[in-house]
Amino acid sequence: MKLTCLSKGDGFYYPPCHMLNLCGFRILIDCPLDLSAITIFSPVPYDVGFEASEYLSDVPLDAHNPIQKKQKLERQLTPADLVCAEPWYKTVKALHLWEASLIDIVLISNPMGLLGLPFLTQNPGFCAKIYMTEATAKIGQLMMQDLVSMHNEFRCFHGPGYSCFPGWIKDLDSEEVPASLKKVVFGESGDDLGSWMRLYSLDDIESCMKKVQAVKFAEEVCYNGTLIIKALSSGLDIGACNWLINGPNGSLSYMSSSICVSHHAKSFDFHGLKGTDVLIYSDLSCLQSAEVTENGCVSPDLDNNYLSTIRSDKKDDDLAASLLNTEDSLEEMEKLAFVCSCAAESADAGGSTLITITRIGIVLQLLELMSNSLESLSLKVPVFVISSVAEELLAYTNTIPEWLCEQRQEKLISGEPSFGHLKFIKDKKIHLFPAIHSPNLITSWQEPCIVFAPHWSLRLGPSVQLLQRWRGDPKSLLVLEGGLSSGLGLLPFRPIAMKILQCSFLSGIRLQKLPTLFSVLQQKIVLIPDAVNQRINLAEMKTSSILNYSENKTLRVPRIADNPSVEITTDLASKFSWKKLRHRENFGIARLKGELLMEDGKHRLVTGLEQEESSGKARPLRHWGSVAPESLLDALLKMGIKGSIEHSTRDNDTKDNSVIHIANPNRGLVETSEIGTAIIAEDENVASQIFQAIDGILDGI
Repeated sequence: MKLTCLSKGDGFYYPPCHMLNLCGFRILIDCPLDLSAITIFSPVPYDVGFEASEYLSDVPLDAHNPIQKKQKLERQLTPADLVCAEPWYKTVKALHLWEASLIDIVLISNPMGLLGLPFLTQNPGFCAKIYMTEATAKIGQLMMQDLVSMHNEFRCFHGPGYSCFPGWIKDLDSEEVPASLKKVVFGESGDDLGSWMRLYSLDDIESCMKKVQAVKFAEEVCYNGTLIIKALSSGLDIGACNWLINGPNGSLSYMSSSICVSHHAKSFDFHGLKGTDVLIYSDLSCLQSAEVTENGCVSPDLDNNYLSTIRSDKKDDDLAASLLNTEDSLEEMEKLAFVCSCAAESADAGGSTLITITRIGIVLQLLELMSNSLESLSLKVPVFVISSVAEELLAYTNTIPEWLCEQRQEKLISGEPSFGHLKFIKDKKIHLFPAIHSPNLITSWQEPCIVFAPHWSLRLGPSVQLLQRWRGDPKSLLVLEGGLSSGLGLLPFRPIAMKILQCSFLSGIRLQKLPTLFSVLQQKIVLIPDAVNQRINLAEMKTSSILNYSENKTLRVPRIADNPSVEITTDLASKFSWKKLRHRENFGIARLKGELLMEDGKHRLVTGLEQEESSGKARPLRHWGSVAPESLLDALLKMGIKGSIEHSTRDNDTKDNSVIHIANPNRGLVETSEIGTAIIAEDENVASQIFQAIDGILDGI
C-alpha cells in the first residue's frame, strides 16, 4: 500500500486530499478547493483616497520578534495590491500532475471535499467511480451551484475576466508585491501556478454529479469485486463521513475531521472503525485548539501525564465512554449562545448583524437559537437568509434523519420538524431570499436586522454589499468564522467601525483525545501527519506501528496480511484427499484443479475437481523444497546406487548447485539447485529409482 498526501489542508473549508494505492487501485480521497485563496481579489472598486495608516496590521509589533520586525520593514499590504479581476480558483496543488485516467476511485468525505471535483471530471480521460453519502452529494451540489451563482453575480458587477491564463499572475511576480500576497498566489515553493483554474459552470456541476454513486449510512458497496467500501458518520456535519475499506489483504479506515458528540449531526461512529489493520488519520484541526507552550510543544498535561493515565487507570470501556463526554459539545453551544447574545445586543442598540458563516450545521443551530433568543427578549428584529439555494437547502435538512443526531431524530419520529427554522419561517420570523436584489427583499427590508449571507471569504455574494453598507456603523456587528485571515479578508473594507466577532468552532477531535481514540480503535498500523506526531507522544499506544506522512511525499506501508484467507464451500472441502506432510506436524495438504476468483472483497475457490476425477487420468506428483545432496546420496546407497558429490561455487565462494555423479549400476547424474532438481540417466529404471529416493525426501502430492 502507498499513501501520498497531496494537500494537508488548513481546516474545515479546505480539507486534506490524499492519493491511496491499495490492491493495485488508485483512490483519491477528497477533492477540495482552497477558497481562502480568493481573498487576493478585490470585491469592490479601489478608493484612491485611502490613508495607508488605516490598513496597518491589527497585530501589535513585538520589538524582540525578528520575524515581525522583518514584516514591518516590508511595504504594507494595501487595497491597491489586490487583484481587480474576475476571480480564479485554487485547486489541490499537486492534483493536476496526476493522470486523471489512472484514478480508479474517488471518495468524498464531506461537502467541502466535493467543491473541486468538477475540475477533475471535466478531463475526458477521467473514468473513476465516485462515492459519497447522499447528504454530501445533495448539500455539496447546492454549495457548488451557490458558488457559481455568486461568481456570475461578481461578473455582472466587474465584467468578465481572462479566457486564458490570466495576466494578473505575471503582474504579481514582482519584487514590489508584498510577500504575503505572493505566497498565496505562488505558494511557499513557488510551484502553485498550475493550481489556478477558471470556475466551472452549472453544466459542469450537473455532468459531475451524474458520475456520483450516492451511498447511505453504513451501506456496503463493492468495487470491481475486490474492495468493500462503507461510509460511517464522522459527526463533523450532516452527511460527513469516514471511510472503511475491506480488501483481500486486510482492512483500512480513513478518518477525516470528526466530532465525537454533535448537537445536529449523527455522532462519530468510531465503533465501526475499531480493529482495522491500518488507520489513516488526516485531521489537522486538532492543532488549532492545542495548548502550546512557548517553544511550540504541547503542554505536559497533554503529553506523558495524560498517556500514563490512559495506560494504567482506564479500561477499554472507560476509554470509549470518555470519548463521548459532552464537554466539547456544550462548549460549542455556549459559543453559539454568545453569538446570539451579541447579535441581540447590537439589535437592541439599533445596529444590524451580518453573519458570514457558511457551515450548514452551525447555521442551522444559529437560526434556531437566534430566533428563540429574539423571541424571549421580545425583540422584533427580522432574520434574513440570503442565498440562491437557501430555500432548497433548509428544506432538505429536514428530510435526512439517518444523518441527524438522536435528539433530532426523535423529533421527526414524534412528528415535529428536526430543526426549528421551519416553524420560524412559517411564522415569518425568518425570511428567505435568493439574492440581495430580489424585489421581495427590497419591500420587506427593515433595519436593524440579522442577516445570514455567504460568502465567508468576504469576496463573493451578498456579504460584500452588506459589509460596505454597515462598515461605518459602530452599533453593527460582523460575525466571522476562525480560519479567515481578518487582515487580508477585511482589507478592502477598512476603515471598519463595526464590532467584529471571530469564532472558531470545533472541527475535529481535540489533540488531548487522540491517545484515547487510538487506544480504543486498536489498529495494527496508524498513519498520522508529521505535524501531529511532533505535538504529542503516541509511542505507548496499543498499536504495533505508528508511521508519519508528509505533504507531497509518498509513504510505503508494510503489507498488512501475508496469507489472505480463501473461502471454500463445505461440500467442496469434504471431497479433498488430504496428505500429511513429513516435515510439518499437524499440517495437511490437498491438490485440486480450479480457479481462484475475487468476489465481494474475498478470495473464493471455484474448482473443476469432479470433472477431473471423472476423466480417470492420474496426475503427476508435484514436489516442493530443495534436495540436500548428502541426504539424497544416502537414500541412493540404500537402494544399491553408488555415486559421488561435486559442489560448484560462484566467484564469491558461495554454493550455487550440486551434482551427484552416478557410477553404478549405470551412469547418470542428478543436479540440484535452489530452483529445481534435474535427473539424467541412461537407464529408465535407474531414473525411476532416483525419483523414488527424491519422493522419500521431499513432500509431494
